Amino acid sequence: MTPADIKHYNQTPRRKAEFIKPPNIIRTKVGTGGLSDAILDRAQKLLENTTVDFGPLAEIYLSSMMNGILNARSRTEEDDNEILIAGVLYPCAQLKANGGMFHYPLVTRIADRFVQFLEVVEQIDDDSLEIAEAFHTTIKTVISAKIKGDGGKHGNELVEALNDACMRYFEKNHDNLRKSEEEGF
Repeated sequence: MTPADIKHYNQTPRRKAEFIKPPNIIRTKVGTGGLSDAILDRAQKLLENTTVDFGPLAEIYLSSMMNGILNARSRTEEDDNEILIAGVLYPCAQLKANGGMFHYPLVTRIADRFVQFLEVVEQIDDDSLEIAEAFHTTIKTVISAKIKGDGGKHGNELVEALNDACMRYFEKNHDNLRKSEEEGF
């Protein structure tokens, strides 16, 4: 089993996405029923053959992610940890959701690992922000280089390097937590 197979870096998730199901106003107007196979096939072909450049959309999310990182770096005592994490997490979740649709499954994979990291980080700190910047830089590089597909061997090496950094973060914080408990803090 590789680190990529390990969910949440063997940590207990501290936050989960909240699913909000809005009322389906259109369904109440037109009724229920499925889409025909022909419509589904056309939609699938459209997705598979899309030539829309993901770069501009990805750049919006990457800029938002960097703004979240910068906000967290300049945090004060009054700042809410969960809001700071959400400021970094949300744009990365959007990259995860959109990567595959635009033929960038490597972006989806990298963003997924980062989302799992942020779901288990207890407190945003300088070390976790350093990891956030590493994920940001990696995703930006994949988009800039237009690396579509899974990135092959190099894509796997990138993901593994990021996984290793996350695992070292948790090992270090586990040791720090144990030391604090031993010292009576």
